[in-house]
Amino acid sequence: MSAALRPALLDEAQHDPQAKARLGALLLALVVLWPLAQLAEFKPWLLFDGANLKVMGNFLAGFLPPATNAEFIGLLLKATLETLAMATAGIALAFGLALPLAFVMTQSLSVSRIGPGPGRWRSLAGRAAARALLTLLRAIPEVVWALVLVRALGLGPAAGVLALAITYGGMLGKVYAEILESSDTRPARALLEAGSGRIAALCYGLLPGAAQELASYTVYRWECAVRASVVMGFVGAGGLGQLMDQSMKMLNGGEASSILLMFLALVLLADALSAGLRKLLA
Repeated sequence: MSAALRPALLDEAQHDPQAKARLGALLLALVVLWPLAQLAEFKPWLLFDGANLKVMGNFLAGFLPPATNAEFIGLLLKATLETLAMATAGIALAFGLALPLAFVMTQSLSVSRIGPGPGRWRSLAGRAAARALLTLLRAIPEVVWALVLVRALGLGPAAGVLALAITYGGMLGKVYAEILESSDTRPARALLEAGSGRIAALCYGLLPGAAQELASYTVYRWECAVRASVVMGFVGAGGLGQLMDQSMKMLNGGEASSILLMFLALVLLADALSAGLRKLLA
């Protein structure tokens, strides 16, 4: 290669052909986001105002040291177990609701895709109905369901369990179907073409390749359910949220910080559980 051609090729290699497109997308994002930030009254510079920093410092100082007296620790452990039970039971019910709906909605498990047949329109109608139901379930936030169910079932974790089951059932079903569709569907199609049933095609064709991602997302949703259980405690569903609500109303920052530390421990537990499951299914 001649010395004259080498700099030209080097400049061409260093040039990004998508630079103008990326710059245009960045400018468009700024044009769209700036009025939205103004509408939301997003003014982060106010956090660094001297008076505001002093107020925040005094507020955070009230959280130290964390409460460690035996009576409160007993209440904290009881509320933690209640939150874990609420989140786990809610996710278990959500899984039972999401699995059949995801099974119906997964197109790669549809026998009618192999070729024309009498069940094609029935299959399309079933998938559309499952998709509409999943949309309805996840459209209403779990805290709204909790507010409604608390009035029907009274104060306590039962309302939280059902609220989580309804909303998270919709979320799990939608994502399960998307994970199954995005995995390698050729083994499932081969099984269906060979005369296998849909359940066998799911178990032996799709699940082996998608098991890690399905398990990871399920554990992540369990972690989200723990957080949601804390939020629903503020509306009377029990658990750590109700204990946090009582501590904040009594302006007891030490108890509130102990509850936050326990919540951090639960998130770390969820991360460890997710990593363990991924290794087990590898």
